[in-house]
This record gives sequence, structure tokens and C-alpha cells, in this order.
Amino acid sequence: MSPTRFEDDVGEETPFIPVDDPVPRKPTQLPTAQISILLSLWIAEAVVEHSITPYINQLVRELPIVGGDGRKVGYYTGIILSLHHAAEAIFALPWNRLSDHVGRKPVLLSCLAGTIVSIISFGLSRSFWALAFSRCLHGALKGDIGTVKSMMAELTDETNVARGFSLLPMTWALGYVVGPFIGGILSRPQDRWPHVFSHPFWATYPYFLPCLVVAAYACLSFVAVAMFLEETMNVTSSTEFQSTRTNRDAPLEDSSDVLNASQKAAQEPLPLRSVLTRAVVISVVNYAMLSFLEMISLALIPLIWSTPIEFGGLDMSPASIGLWISAYGVMDGIFQFAFFPRIVGRFGPRLVFLTSIAAYAIIYTMFPFENLALRHAAVGGPTVIVWLLVFLQLWSLGVSNMGYSAVFMFICAAAPNQRSLGATNGFAQTLASVQRAVGPAAADWLFAFTLMHNILGGKFIYVVLLVLVCVALAIAAQLPRRIGKHGGK
Repeated sequence: MSPTRFEDDVGEETPFIPVDDPVPRKPTQLPTAQISILLSLWIAEAVVEHSITPYINQLVRELPIVGGDGRKVGYYTGIILSLHHAAEAIFALPWNRLSDHVGRKPVLLSCLAGTIVSIISFGLSRSFWALAFSRCLHGALKGDIGTVKSMMAELTDETNVARGFSLLPMTWALGYVVGPFIGGILSRPQDRWPHVFSHPFWATYPYFLPCLVVAAYACLSFVAVAMFLEETMNVTSSTEFQSTRTNRDAPLEDSSDVLNASQKAAQEPLPLRSVLTRAVVISVVNYAMLSFLEMISLALIPLIWSTPIEFGGLDMSPASIGLWISAYGVMDGIFQFAFFPRIVGRFGPRLVFLTSIAAYAIIYTMFPFENLALRHAAVGGPTVIVWLLVFLQLWSLGVSNMGYSAVFMFICAAAPNQRSLGATNGFAQTLASVQRAVGPAAADWLFAFTLMHNILGGKFIYVVLLVLVCVALAIAAQLPRRIGKHGGK
């Protein structure tokens, strides 16, 4: 998307993506090569993020952290995941505001380099504090998440923005496939392939191999971005406009010069207070709530699935968890790419987002029913019911992910101008990261607290989560019915 989009009627309240066009136009062809390179980085972040999912609970159990009490695993796992997102919340906005001034590409490269270092460090960690440091390092250097969204908005226009943003959850879902598969299959290689991984190193660092493999892919993405990705931000506009303002000796030629100077001023990075319009705040708060609900799900799925049956879980192995999540990633990726643009075109992003929030009610209620079905199967009942419930839970998680494409459209459409797009996405990432920091710790703590005190037979956590879904639906109802009609219904 070029800066020429702002030649008419620009100002601090002008949405960056005015998608409400009274005259429908033929969709513009997406810049496939540039978007493919951008998505390679997005996939690298997703793979690194989710590769630890199958084994992190087992890793915490094996290290001298919980003192042999398996019920405490949820506490420490939640803290590790929350510290990661807390660091992301602190540094996301500075990184994204920096991209408004120096360009998108330098920020992408810096953050991806940090991701590579952090996952290698995680694989070599042998204590709680080492694990926490590695995850904090990744969170602090995760500013590329918001920057990718800014670049996607700049590479698309109102005719193809839905298709462009549908690629983000689709390729992130690919990370669900590759990441958990690598993490589940390659963890503890000395047990699976003792003749190949017989060196004592692999017994000391049994989860380093999956970290090494995902880091290698991230390195390939780094090279691709460095060599082939083109900058989308015109970082020279500020200097050009400054020279126009300070050249007081130059004669005033005509009114068009004044208008051009005014247009350049409108494209300068705005103060944060000017960025936080009502449209931005409403969109960002809904993004944060969606992130909160998702992080609770992503924390509980491996925790409850790996928990013994008598404590309300499914007693799955890390490999089984990895395979199920990978299968979900395939299903979700196909669904997002093939159906989201059509669904959002038919029903609109607001209804799609409301549906994605409602899907979490199904996701949360499946946990106790899965355990009940498995207990029934243990005494001769059919196990197929358990797997059907698991499939329904993962399918609902895929439906919920449509909300990300929808809310990204709301956020980028609400950005005051292009040079404030990074600040807008940075603010969104910051608030979402706060929720992601709170979500895993709160969910894991509530699950452990419910079990240890046997509240409602260990089911109290699900009552709380259903109430939370109702609150999120009330907040989602505040979104405008049409993108571009900020503040309207």
C-alpha cells in the first residue's frame, strides 16, 4: 500500500484502510513474492513459539523444580510462559514505534536474531531461572509480531486486505503443525534413537534437539528477509517535510505547495495520545480479550491432556500431544485460507469475531467431558467418543482463530495514518501481551487450585472460564458493524 492513498482528506482521524468503498472494485493481486518472504518470518516465530508446547510440562517435571510434586507443574509452567509475555508487553510498543521511524525491515531482522538466540538458550537450560530467562529474552525481542501486521497492511489495499490478513492465522497454524511435531517427536532423542544419540550430552539436554532444528529454520528465514524483503516504510518523508518547513527563504509558489506540506505533516508519526482514538482502543481491547482466551486454551490443553486421569486429565504423552496439535494446525490452516475471506465477505468481520469468541465456550466445556468419556472407556466404554470430543475441541479452536484475521482488519483500519501504523500495532501487541502474560499463569494456577481444594469436584475452573467468555462477548459487541464506521453501530 503506497502513501498515495492519503492524498485526499487526510488527518489524524482518517483510518489507514478505508475499506468501506461504495463502489466495489476488482480485488488487487497480492504481491506474492514479498508476502511469502514476510510469512516465512511469521512461520519461524510460530514454530519457535509452539515447539515447546508438547514437552514444557514434562521438562519442568524432570528438572529439580517441583520437588517431585506433579501438582505444582502447572504453577511453574504458567510462570515461565507468563514471564515471556510480560517481557513482550514491555518491549513491543518501543519496537513497533521504532519501525515507524527507521523502517520495518531493521526491526524484523533484529527481533528474529533474538528469537534464534533465545530458543537455543532454552534448549540448554537446566534450571527454573534459566528457562525463565530464555523465555523473557524471546518476549523482549518479539517486536516483529506487530511489525509483520504493519507490513501486511502496507502490502495490501481495501480490495485484498481480507485475503492478506487471512494468511497470518493460516501460516501461524502451520506453526502449530511443524512446531509441536518437532517438539514432540525430537524431544528426548536418546530414548527414541539410542544408537544415534548415545552421547551423554543428549541425556543432559534431552530437549535441545527440537530447539536446534527450529533455530535452523529461523536462520534460513533471517537470510531470506535480509536479502529479498523490500522495505515498505518511506523513512525519508520526515526529513523531506522538515526541509520544507525550515526553508523560510524560499518563495511561496502556490497553494498546492501548502497542501502538499500539510499532507506530509499528516503522514508524520503521531504522539501516542493521538494514536489512541476510540476506534483504536475498542479494536485493541477486543484483540487483548481474544488473546487472553486463546492463551488460557493453549496453556490448559497440554496441561490437562498430560495430567493423570484421576486428576481430571487425559494422561497423554508429549508425542501424542504434539501429533494432535499438529493435526489441528493442518485443519486450521486449510480452514483459514480457504474459507475466512468468503465468510468475512458474507457475514462481515464483526459477526465473525463474535462467533470466534463464542467458540471458546465449547473449547472449555470439552475438558471435563473428555475426562468423563475416558473414565468411561477405562471400564469398557468406547474410546472413539474421547477422540471425537478432542476433535470437536480443536475444531472450535480453529473457528476461534478466525477472530484474529477479523480483529487485525479492525485495528489496521483504525490506525490514524501509515506512519502511526507501527504504534497502533505495537499498542495492540502490548495490551495483548499483558493478557497473555496473565492468562497462562491464571489458568494453570486456577486448575491446580481447583484440584488441590476439590472445588465443585475439580470443575470450578470451567465455571469461571464460561463467565469470562460472556464478558468477552459483551466487549466484542462494542465493535462497529462495518469497518470504517468508527464509533458507529
